[in-house]
Amino acid sequence: MTSHQSPHSGGHPGGNISGHPHGKTSGANTPDNATLRLVAWETTRNCNLNCAHCRASATMESYAGELDTDASFRLLDQIAEVGQPIVILTGGEPLLRPDIFDLARYGTDKGLRMVMAPNGTLITAENARQMATSGIQRISISLDGATRDRHDRFRGVEGAFDGALRGIHFAKQAGIEFQVNTTISKLNYDQIPEILKLAEDLGAVALHIFLLVPTGRGKYIIDQEISAQEYESTLNWFYDQKDKTPLQLKATCAPHYYRIMRQRARAEGKTVTWETHGLDAVTRGCLGGTGFCFISHVGVVQPCGFLDLNCGDVTRQSFAEIWKTSEIFNNLRNYNNLKGKCGICEYKAVCGGCRARAYEFTGDYLAEEPLCSYQPGKA
Repeated sequence: MTSHQSPHSGGHPGGNISGHPHGKTSGANTPDNATLRLVAWETTRNCNLNCAHCRASATMESYAGELDTDASFRLLDQIAEVGQPIVILTGGEPLLRPDIFDLARYGTDKGLRMVMAPNGTLITAENARQMATSGIQRISISLDGATRDRHDRFRGVEGAFDGALRGIHFAKQAGIEFQVNTTISKLNYDQIPEILKLAEDLGAVALHIFLLVPTGRGKYIIDQEISAQEYESTLNWFYDQKDKTPLQLKATCAPHYYRIMRQRARAEGKTVTWETHGLDAVTRGCLGGTGFCFISHVGVVQPCGFLDLNCGDVTRQSFAEIWKTSEIFNNLRNYNNLKGKCGICEYKAVCGGCRARAYEFTGDYLAEEPLCSYQPGKA
């Protein structure tokens, strides 16, 4: 999948495809601020699609240095030593990795919640059953258009839409729950309500929207990135849908949503709690380096798939050491390090701005979010 990209043939690496809380968002440097909740692992960079926004610029080829089976088992051992996070098996296309179900089974047996982000086109009745028996608890399938033409244009391969729907059918037959992931850009901005309806009709359990982060091939469609005003409008629309759909809704790579949610709740005379807003009440916008990290196909650990900063290499040091001692991770865990208007924003503990977009625009991962129209102190 790569999107945060998730992850992007099948989703986004910063995406939560769990339906489980990431934990409370108290202030900077609290113990909960470094609790590992979610890991996106790029099990392979090999992919059968050619998505316009792909973080990894993945193609159909063999990539040197990918972690072999034994190294992958060791990585899962090390992740389990740190905690019991959700582990997203992503790519590229994870189903192109021959031992993918061995990895899923191993992680399941270690007590990890194993989920997968395929693009759907390679799912068959047989491998859907293998997903179920290996302990895969949810998959994400990306639909970036409500129609065949729109999705296939985004994915770069004719037949991708039909393949995704076929894959969803097989997953449902095997009893695997699925969510729909959608990366929003000008290519599909007008179809978001229709995509929500499609996800409902298909029987999805959730819809996760991702705002385009211009990395990898995404840099070449940066002109398709929606504006800060369109961003704000989309997230307000998304908030309005929460009581109108049976789906779990999640905004990813869209940290402003957690500021908007609180503004809207205040205007409605409500307090944001687990009872009123569910998972969204106990998570925050940018999770990179705090509750979440990304591990590349060669074992490099990053805050997220879009934030291309080397925080350590699991082939050279333990995952636990990287997670606990990385200077970049520890900088991200102290929200007082944020600069510009993010640094003075009263919502920085629940939003944080997209650190990957800040880095791509300025070269500084602690700089202010470039696609935010909010002015601090105007709540």
